[in-house]
Amino acid sequence: MKFNRTKNAKRNIAFGLLNKVVTLIFPFVIRMVMIRTLGAEYLGLGSLFKSILHVLNLTELGFSSAVVYSMYKPIADDDKETLCAILNFYRKVYFAIGFFIAAIGTMLIPFLPKLIKGSYPVGINIYLLYLFYLCGTVLSYLLFAYKNSLIRAYQRADVISKINTAVHFIIYTAQLAILIRTKNYYLYVSMLIVSATIKNICTQIVSKKMFPDIICKGSIATETKKEIKVKVTGLFITKVCHVTRNTFDSIFISAFLGLTLTAIYNNYYYIMHAVLAVFAIVSPSILSGVGNSIITDSQEKNYSDMKKFNFIYMWLAGCCTVCLLCLYQPFTQIAFGKDMMFPFPVVILFCVYFYVLKMGDIRAIYSDACGLWWENRWRNILEALANLVLNFIFGKLWGVYGIISATLISLFFINFLWGSTIVYKHYFTKIKISEYYLLHLLYASTTFTACIISYFVCSAIPLSGIMGLAVKALVCIIIPNSLYLLCYFRTASFKQAYRYLSHNF
Repeated sequence: MKFNRTKNAKRNIAFGLLNKVVTLIFPFVIRMVMIRTLGAEYLGLGSLFKSILHVLNLTELGFSSAVVYSMYKPIADDDKETLCAILNFYRKVYFAIGFFIAAIGTMLIPFLPKLIKGSYPVGINIYLLYLFYLCGTVLSYLLFAYKNSLIRAYQRADVISKINTAVHFIIYTAQLAILIRTKNYYLYVSMLIVSATIKNICTQIVSKKMFPDIICKGSIATETKKEIKVKVTGLFITKVCHVTRNTFDSIFISAFLGLTLTAIYNNYYYIMHAVLAVFAIVSPSILSGVGNSIITDSQEKNYSDMKKFNFIYMWLAGCCTVCLLCLYQPFTQIAFGKDMMFPFPVVILFCVYFYVLKMGDIRAIYSDACGLWWENRWRNILEALANLVLNFIFGKLWGVYGIISATLISLFFINFLWGSTIVYKHYFTKIKISEYYLLHLLYASTTFTACIISYFVCSAIPLSGIMGLAVKALVCIIIPNSLYLLCYFRTASFKQAYRYLSHNF
């Protein structure tokens, strides 16, 4: 079975964007309201518990991605018997994972105070709050979350986005009402359990309607089970790497610097994450299509597609980097106040963090589509270890500066450089990697130039407040896009990207 990959990708991106609008704007408003009604320490507490649960989610071992990968071929062959067996296996694994997370999560309860430097809000039972967060996570595994993989494997991520958009809209509205009218943090957090329950029940109902003949029955072949085991091992290491890169930052800051600085850091990270989340729509939206293309098309065709996607992606990443550099501080001041701001050098580090993170995204999509998780195991192990060690050492020495710098070092030298060589060694075997690195050097140089010009122009604008932010945002749209257009409009990459976008969008 061949997908209409362009149609599916467009649909996935459209509804993914709608979902992101809801899941980014509402939580942002909630953060502002919480700071004004309850205080920054409550934000820090929530960030800490979420980070702990991200670590616990390592027990999922990457099964969802491995299972989606194992479904590509049966879907292409229209082999529904194998699909039923894979889904049945996946359900059993998720039940076991859910109970395991519940057990390990409960064992961590006595250690919670040691992860918080200084005090936490008076009158708050941190153990009860943590149990609310834990229950929300466990329910996701014990209900019907495994059905997400079936829907995504058929490249219908738009269905998941529709469910999430509707449920999140209702839950976020309820949470805002709770904060404004009652200021009851326990009731606010309990909505996480309600959200997890409703989303998974809706997913089950929709998946049964879409795929009535794909049910949990049968046993997968020994070869398939072995393949999943190998992929899962590689994915587990990948997930360890991702957790040490992101969630441990909050844990280290909480342990070294306290809940208030954790809240400030997460305000800045949330703004960056809001931009990252829009980019994150691209990966699940095109991953299944790329996986299908890896099976049905030539290496040359896939390499040409990767260059095209990478050019479009890095153009957008460059423009967003400029916006972050010039708008971070004025936006943070308006949203959270001067007391919740970091010095400008921290902003620069966040911008570099964002851009370096985006440099490897398209390559990572092709790596995942090829199932190269096992081949990436040593890279991920080294990145995870380097990030943890550097976070601890640099965090002790230089605080927030050190923690972000530690992540940057491991991200660029180990994730981007080494990760790229693995894809070229195992899939793009006929193509020299030097072309890929050269293209990224050109894109980074263009972005750096755009950042310098845009920052000095924005600094010369005397306006402040909402009006100043709007004028500076306009500058950040015009200058980088004009520079990219000037530098690349005669290139083959631009012409190919233009044909693709004009034809498909």
